[in-house]
Amino acid sequence: MTSPRTTAGSPSTHAHDAGLLVLRLVLGPTMAVHGTQKLLGWFDGPGLDGTGQFFSASGYPSGRTMALVAGLTETLGGIGLLLGLLTPLAGAAVLGTMINAVAVKWGGGFFAPKGVEYELLLIAAATALTLAGPGRYAADRLLPGLRAHRLGHGAAAVVLGVLAAVLVLLARD
Repeated sequence: MTSPRTTAGSPSTHAHDAGLLVLRLVLGPTMAVHGTQKLLGWFDGPGLDGTGQFFSASGYPSGRTMALVAGLTETLGGIGLLLGLLTPLAGAAVLGTMINAVAVKWGGGFFAPKGVEYELLLIAAATALTLAGPGRYAADRLLPGLRAHRLGHGAAAVVLGVLAAVLVLLARD
């Protein structure tokens, strides 16, 4: 017998939840580590001063401030995705930051290390989690208002992430 959410031949909701958990367990720490590279210089990162110089050279005003914003966004967004906590907002944070990364690297072609393939993959993963939600193995399930993920919340968060990215990009020289 199948549940109302599944039909014969479709994967179980447990399989979906496990897949979302795996995605969160990879994307979340990846983004959090990138953020700590910017903020604290951990994991051979440049820290705020080095990242600030890069942001200034990339045309962003107040490079050090932008480095702080990007570092916090990546770190907190990554932790949120890892835990499945405030998932739509965490996903929107990662999405917006990665849109800016693509804009900076756009002229380098598609393939890594100078291209945007890695950043596009991170954008796709963040968007997927933002739209689909974190699954049942997530901290959001413990919060009354977030127990049941709504596509509308995810879609609104995607729009928020894109708009925030565009606003930051408009500030570039």
